[in-house]
Amino acid sequence: MKAIEVVQSMNLNGNVKIPGSKNSSLALLAAACLADERVRLTGIPEIADFHIIRQIADDLGVHMFRESTSDVIIDPRAIHSTSIDPFKASKIRTAYYFVGALLAKYGKVIIGYPGGDDFVSRPIDQHIKALTAMGARFTFHEDYYEVEARELRGADIYFDMITSGATINSLLAAVRAKGRTILRNAAKDPEVVDTANLLNHMGANIKGAGTDTIHIEGVTYLNGCSYTVIPDRLIAGALLMAAGATGGTITVEDIIPEHLGSCIAKLTEIGLFFEFGDNSITAHSSGILKATRVRTAMYPGFATDLQQPLTALLTKAGGKSIITDTIYPKRFSHVGQLIRLGADIKVRSGTAFVKGGVPLRGNLVHATDIRAGICLLIGGLMAEGRTTITGVEHFERGYENIVDTFRSLGTTIEVRGLPDKEVEFGA
Repeated sequence: MKAIEVVQSMNLNGNVKIPGSKNSSLALLAAACLADERVRLTGIPEIADFHIIRQIADDLGVHMFRESTSDVIIDPRAIHSTSIDPFKASKIRTAYYFVGALLAKYGKVIIGYPGGDDFVSRPIDQHIKALTAMGARFTFHEDYYEVEARELRGADIYFDMITSGATINSLLAAVRAKGRTILRNAAKDPEVVDTANLLNHMGANIKGAGTDTIHIEGVTYLNGCSYTVIPDRLIAGALLMAAGATGGTITVEDIIPEHLGSCIAKLTEIGLFFEFGDNSITAHSSGILKATRVRTAMYPGFATDLQQPLTALLTKAGGKSIITDTIYPKRFSHVGQLIRLGADIKVRSGTAFVKGGVPLRGNLVHATDIRAGICLLIGGLMAEGRTTITGVEHFERGYENIVDTFRSLGTTIEVRGLPDKEVEFGA
């Protein structure tokens, strides 16, 4: 078993170029399959989830390949199947985007249930509601489900809850649906806007992305184009938190500062200082932090994906911090691992109560999902001695070169093999 080993590190310092957004990339790769020509996407990160999407695309007949380290070519003109292996679909949550991308043109999609990070059940009821309103029929089986539509028709859809995944999937389906679709109570996330922007570059007619009401006029043809994915705001936010954890100075480059508004506001509140460029943010920290309260919310609120690294950071803040995750109230598997490092945290009813200022000590811990991984890495930066983190596959799903990134900032960090006996001791 592989593990990441990190030694307590103070005063991290340096610049990091932020890669393309993982969450946006997975939507864009599926969206490109709507095109009637080749599409070039720039900035798709080299992560494990990309390889799963590429395997799914190969099975469908989509020619998807890296032309360079930064460019991915998608040619969907030879699609011969719309049946997606349930095992592959279960490896990532966003395989369901292929339903929206393929249904209008091919009439039927067979796919397994969504997988990905296993911190809470993620229902697809809003996807089902929206696609059914457009004329789709669902048949559910034990390991997979079928979606059929003789013709998708525009519809007026109100989401019962704000959901980025269902908003994007509905966008994909509506682009080739006959007539006008209106999405109400839509998610405003930058990844939704990015998907709409790509589709408009391909010839779609989408207005209002980034607001709570999106209008889509269906089209019959989508051309190819070249498009660059937005930078990953979640990686950038976690790196800014690493500056706070170590009392250092870290600059994140090639970003869109507006995407981090709620994160910057909260980090300023607890004691970090910031300088802003057109496409960069520099975080400074003295290492002295104040306790706070935070509630996660859909964009532009504080992101649930940043809740976990913030929890680690707040173990350093004097006083009691209160963190409530309103999006995924059970997303606290990282807390037990932080406690193994010596943190004083209690969780009740979707809220973590963090008693800050308690020294952390290195230990063997396990990352259960992508964001839990970066949480434990930040914890390891603050913990006395050496921290060993298993679950490296989760880092590989979300980060291109996490070890090299933190090493460039001055961290003593490496990946090594872990003997089975050592793993059992840490269980």
